[in-house]
Amino acid sequence: MNRRNFMIATGFWMGAVSSASTALAVENSSDSSLDTSSPLGGWDTVRAQFNLDPGKINMACLWHASHPKPVREAIELHRRGLDECPSDYFHENAPRLEAGVREAAANYLHGKPDEIALTGSTTEGLATIYSGLKLRPGQEILSTEQDHIMTKNSLRLRAERTGATVKTISLYERSDAVTEEQLVASVVHAITDKTKVVAITWVQSATGVKMPIAQVAHEITALNSARSEQDQILLCVDGVHGFGVEDFAISDLGCDFFIAGCHKWLFGPRGTGLVWGKRRAWREVIATIPTNDQLWTHLPEEQLTLGSLMTPGGFHTFEHRWALTEAFEFHDQIGQARVASRICELNTQCKEGLSKMPHVKLQTPMSAKLSAGMACFEVKGLTPPQAVARLKAQGIVASTTPPYKYGYARVTPSLWNTPEEVDATLRAIRALG
Repeated sequence: MNRRNFMIATGFWMGAVSSASTALAVENSSDSSLDTSSPLGGWDTVRAQFNLDPGKINMACLWHASHPKPVREAIELHRRGLDECPSDYFHENAPRLEAGVREAAANYLHGKPDEIALTGSTTEGLATIYSGLKLRPGQEILSTEQDHIMTKNSLRLRAERTGATVKTISLYERSDAVTEEQLVASVVHAITDKTKVVAITWVQSATGVKMPIAQVAHEITALNSARSEQDQILLCVDGVHGFGVEDFAISDLGCDFFIAGCHKWLFGPRGTGLVWGKRRAWREVIATIPTNDQLWTHLPEEQLTLGSLMTPGGFHTFEHRWALTEAFEFHDQIGQARVASRICELNTQCKEGLSKMPHVKLQTPMSAKLSAGMACFEVKGLTPPQAVARLKAQGIVASTTPPYKYGYARVTPSLWNTPEEVDATLRAIRALG
């Protein structure tokens, strides 16, 4: 890094620390969750990091994140450097910044940097894995009706290209009454000798159901103990709606691949994502898009880590990718446990309120073991788009589920929301009856 870039970077960090400290000093002292050990200790301070429209109650965090202040400033830092001299800024900073993103992601996941491939979204990560899986004739992929449309399309395209067999099951008929035992049994009982890959979603965007991934992984491990290495099942998880919501270490889940975008609950720069994979699992995939990582690691391809080899190449929006480090640090400053507790608290408040309305059918389970950051529901007499449109007219931003066999309205209280906003949202939904 030259002297000018060092001064830019140093100024950014000093400014970020100063602004966070100032915000803490003037924060509303009535915030009962204030933690003076962190510059982002109170929820008012966290909320103040976002440039959200004060005239709206934003209950659609799951869609596309607003960038918090540290992320905005990091993007601007890198954008300015790339605009002023793209070649110098890239060559002087890319090795450090690329490594920094992987290190920050690994710290957040409690994993290792070389296990991580960087992508542009959950969809790109899904395609990277499902397009490149090594399957032998006769082996099949097991998935579910409740998975996201992008998982379905990735598997469909794989099947059309290669003739791979995709077996699809339904996990449940009623999402509100589902149990952990039922979810695990539905997956495990559908596994046959032909199953090579199990492709499931951690938190389903259709219903808000949270899959007991660790229990599924445990059962698959037991099945794998009786299989040869080449026939062992890989558990692949679309984790985007638990990523930035749940307090977890990647080893807790027990999956082989974890795929997520970073521009949703994590509040990362738009157009960022990752795939984490076990070393054994990465050897079961062939890259579809060749990597560019050797351009900044200055290593021959054969010396790159498996995560680097599976990172799609090309020139990206590097100012966004490199600012992903600040998104992980933003969450780490708050504390993963506090993030999970806050989101659970707001969503419990939301679900309890919805469950008491006679004209509303809550489709998301009440249990925190079976749900995470979203509440999906129906309003009697209204289609989901109609319900969302009426809420929008009152300044409340909700969303509808993707195109599944069923459709619901959704609200997704997040860290930028308050209990008062949840109450206001519930009043508006109550008035729809």
